[in-house]
Amino acid sequence: MRCLLAAILLFPCLALAQAYPSKPVRVIVPFPPGGTTDLIARIVQPKFQEFIGNTVVIENRSGAGGSVGALEAAQAAPDGYTLLMVSATQTTVETLNPNKPYRLLREFVPVAP
Repeated sequence: MRCLLAAILLFPCLALAQAYPSKPVRVIVPFPPGGTTDLIARIVQPKFQEFIGNTVVIENRSGAGGSVGALEAAQAAPDGYTLLMVSATQTTVETLNPNKPYRLLREFVPVAP
């Protein structure tokens, strides 16, 4: 009886779970097309798509030393469908501009080195 009750209670939770990713993943590159960070993102993109089994879209959002793209990523829903390609420039901007509307080390979680 207890096993049946546990199975009945657990079944709705399993039905609501979705496989990740169920929609395209967006990678924001906070620099213009053709730069080193953009080039690395585009080299990694095909293997990343193959690994996750879904589309990966590279979006360039340049300006203010990477702050424009980083702000857009910080304001995105924290659902894992918007990623930010970070370079050493963001860590420099983090220390030189303390008045940004986001904090790199508090609002982002690293997912790959």
